[in-house]
Amino acid sequence: MKIHFILHETFEVPGAYLAWAALSGHDVTMTKVYQNEKLPENADSFDFLIVMGGPQSPIGDNSEFPYFNPKAEIEFIKNAIKADKYIVGVCLGAQLLGEAYGGTTEKSPSCEIGNFPIELTEAGLEDENIKHFGKQAITGHWHSDMPGLPDTAEILAKSKGCPRQIIKYSEKHYGFQCHLEFTKKVAELLINSDKDLEKKSQTLSFVQSPQTIRNNDYNEMNNLLYEFLDNLTKRNNQMQKLKNYKQILNKIKK
Repeated sequence: MKIHFILHETFEVPGAYLAWAALSGHDVTMTKVYQNEKLPENADSFDFLIVMGGPQSPIGDNSEFPYFNPKAEIEFIKNAIKADKYIVGVCLGAQLLGEAYGGTTEKSPSCEIGNFPIELTEAGLEDENIKHFGKQAITGHWHSDMPGLPDTAEILAKSKGCPRQIIKYSEKHYGFQCHLEFTKKVAELLINSDKDLEKKSQTLSFVQSPQTIRNNDYNEMNNLLYEFLDNLTKRNNQMQKLKNYKQILNKIKK
């Protein structure tokens, strides 16, 4: 499988997503928009698109990020949707995916930074790709916005600070406001990117101190992510094979 990442900043790295791709033997390509790299011309060169996070926003002032073009990325994601590619959006990526589906990004009720539990909804507990999370799971967070919610989407998980943590847009398209890709190295990059983090942790309910974030064990959330990605790709491949098999049978009958 060929996986393409869209990266928005040096400190918003793929972490466990990239580790899963390597462990699974998938080919990886990247567009680093912070280096003014151009998006692929079309969706023909990959099977799976993963759009990572960043401090940018589909609804905010992006004047300090001249390399970020939300309209172009949303249009690119729309093309990947039409091409029936796997798509996972993470944080900002989830918001861009929601916009591509016609939703509107909104401000989250609370800023969340650190590691906090998410709770699966009834739809989440029934979803074959994430029900292994159980009723609750600790995940990473680093956001102030949340993805848009078109009529066709389902909320699979929420948290005390944000009602839209995991959103299913289609059988092959998921938005994760939360971060399961965090590792200690990824967390350190993010901590170093926010010089006011200690001060925020003293005044905001859902912001942890740098040391608390450093002390977290990220293995469990990484394993949840690996299983989700395995489930997503393998189950859809099985469904496609079954569909192809039925089409062949129908042709034989004719």
